[in-house]
Amino acid sequence: MIVLTHAYFIEEDMVEKKIMKPYPPLGLLYISGYLESKKLEHEVIDTTFSSFIPYKQELAKLKPKILGIYVNFLTRPNVLKTIDFIKSSKEFSATKIILGGPDVRYNKEEYLRAGADFLVLGEGELSFYELSKALLENENPQTVNGIAFLDKTGELITYQERNHIKEIDELPFPNRKKINFQKYFNTWQKYHGYRSVTINTQRGCPYTCKWCSHAVYGDTYRRRSPESVVMEIIDLEKNYKPGSYWFVDDVFTMSQSWIFSFAELIKKKGIKISYECISRADRLNEGIIKALKESGCKLLWIGAESGSQKVIDLMDRRVDIAQVQNMIRMTKSYGIETGTFIMIGYPGEKIEDIKLTVQHLKKSKPDYFTINIAYPIKGTKLYKEIEDSLSNHIPWKNATDREVDFKRTYSRRFYDFAIKWAYNEVKAFRQIKKGNLVGYFKNKMKAGIAYTFMILNK
Repeated sequence: MIVLTHAYFIEEDMVEKKIMKPYPPLGLLYISGYLESKKLEHEVIDTTFSSFIPYKQELAKLKPKILGIYVNFLTRPNVLKTIDFIKSSKEFSATKIILGGPDVRYNKEEYLRAGADFLVLGEGELSFYELSKALLENENPQTVNGIAFLDKTGELITYQERNHIKEIDELPFPNRKKINFQKYFNTWQKYHGYRSVTINTQRGCPYTCKWCSHAVYGDTYRRRSPESVVMEIIDLEKNYKPGSYWFVDDVFTMSQSWIFSFAELIKKKGIKISYECISRADRLNEGIIKALKESGCKLLWIGAESGSQKVIDLMDRRVDIAQVQNMIRMTKSYGIETGTFIMIGYPGEKIEDIKLTVQHLKKSKPDYFTINIAYPIKGTKLYKEIEDSLSNHIPWKNATDREVDFKRTYSRRFYDFAIKWAYNEVKAFRQIKKGNLVGYFKNKMKAGIAYTFMILNK
């Protein structure tokens, strides 16, 4: 028996609990779809709405011979708890643990010495299938490309990197029937009044942003055909009727011709959908925005990360802040809501840069924006730049990358108050534009208090 899982519990995720927009583990469902296409029997334990005790009970019930776990830096502590549980129980003495996902590539020895038997590096479909098949048939698994393990002497062995799948159209759709989608839909309906589902149309991103991890797909860009994506949408409309879609691609508008073909096919098939996606400003123009609108785009997230061109250049973001502002305004003029992501606390950022970011938000007027403190993910260019200035040394087993900190320009508390100041400063600006003086003074007062504490905590 093969069991796939991810050890993510929404009840432990304080960030997600504030917004309650959970999505199923899409990568895991791609693995499941591939295994099913190869007639390899397996089960999926989706832990999103569970907790550790019933999760352990489900594992004990299934007694997998192979346990495949998807790992990212958020789920690391629970994955390690799972490994400890499996390795300390006699009933799992024959169970082999295979880990995959973005967190394993740069923590190979740590995971293997923690008890994992094998790691799948990069794309998982082919490597996990070949490795599982070898283990089930008692063949030598050490000939499978794209894996890592410890040999009998305890030495780390990393086999030849597996080539990326060129024709991703050939992959089966995610095996969504393996999990209870209704739990996700019920949550979305309860908190947001509609239901949403994720679709992936591409793999990889060729851009060089220093804070972004390319641990799974590398620097490649591979795209499914518009026909394949529309076929998946038709399937989802028939079986799930989600109401809304979230295209999880790093840059949905990477190819202009692809967007035009997709929009034309949606129109030709008479499909009426509503979706949101992410773009870069330099991959947008009026024609693309119009095609997005015609194909059902309701919300377009346009990355900026900062309102300071200096900081954007430090990030190697390769985008012009004026272009970001122009594209946000143009997108809004076509009736598409806009969102943007902001990151503060990046190395080299000063108070003046944060003020420019607030001015950027006031000038471009996105409908939604998020502000987070920059944190270094192991393996990224940002991590390599700040590795010698790490200011805390939390044991790897007990920490996620969000908790890793480094010597910044100002104190950590400064940035906590900077976020509060920025949010309230923008809210005050929006209230005065609406003529709401009460709202303006209320938010302006909060902004003033936050700014005072921000300065005091420099």
